[in-house]
Amino acid sequence: MISVVIPMYNEEKGAAATLTAVAEVMRGLEGAEIIVVNDGSTDATAEAITAAAIANTRLISHPENMGYGKSLTEGILAAKNECIAIIDGDGSYPPAAILELYKHYPAFDMIVGARQGWEYRKGLIKGPARMVFRALAEYAAGRSVPDVNSGLRIFKRSVLLRFQDSLCAGFSFTTTITLLFMLNSYYVKYIPVEYNRREGKSKVRHFRDTLRAAQYIVEAILFYNPMKLFLLLASVNLIAGGILAVANQFLRMGVFYDFLAAGLAAGFIPIFCMGLLADQLRKIYNSFNRADGK
Repeated sequence: MISVVIPMYNEEKGAAATLTAVAEVMRGLEGAEIIVVNDGSTDATAEAITAAAIANTRLISHPENMGYGKSLTEGILAAKNECIAIIDGDGSYPPAAILELYKHYPAFDMIVGARQGWEYRKGLIKGPARMVFRALAEYAAGRSVPDVNSGLRIFKRSVLLRFQDSLCAGFSFTTTITLLFMLNSYYVKYIPVEYNRREGKSKVRHFRDTLRAAQYIVEAILFYNPMKLFLLLASVNLIAGGILAVANQFLRMGVFYDFLAAGLAAGFIPIFCMGLLADQLRKIYNSFNRADGK
């Protein structure tokens, strides 16, 4: 009983092959369905999906491009099963890995395919950005996060829909749900999967989407664990002040830098206190929600 949601936007080169491979994997699973969301494609993606003629497949079509996260959300809402799998339609993920992830369901609330291989690690922007995002996510969650934004994963529909108002419409959807599950103490397991060269042209705009992903990570930490964010900022201030003070002793840059170092170090206390206040406000907010039955 699994629903596979596949978002597609201008994936005419990989659409049919992905659908066929996913259908072959789902063949032995009773009650399985495939939901394809054609997100306003301007090429022959719709024709490729129709020509594939895969049984137990539903097609949702957008008249215009609404975004990766929006497509996944619509597909998840339309699904009839509690177990949801998502996979990209560009051929970058091996559909057979869905069964490997499914072996750990429902013991875990979410099972993620952790990407491996050169195709995943390459890139001057993507590689360093992933390292920073992973460090932030692990710091906030206090847990290992091998891949913060993998597009291949299985999860419980009912759990995800508890956070429907917080879901992202763009490419940061997977980053957001990783943090939502982690920061709310749900069981998450990672399984290594090979990441392949995609078919067609990537839709990711690296600079813009990297900044947007960073925004969602900070927002999630601020909402669910604000103390850690403010403690990090306070510690950076304290360390920067200490480094500047030591440097000024050796380089003799002037008394201004002594005052600047002292100001940076002194900033630790008010920033830390702001974190305590934010944490108390979060607890009050949560207590009101519990009282309202949310």
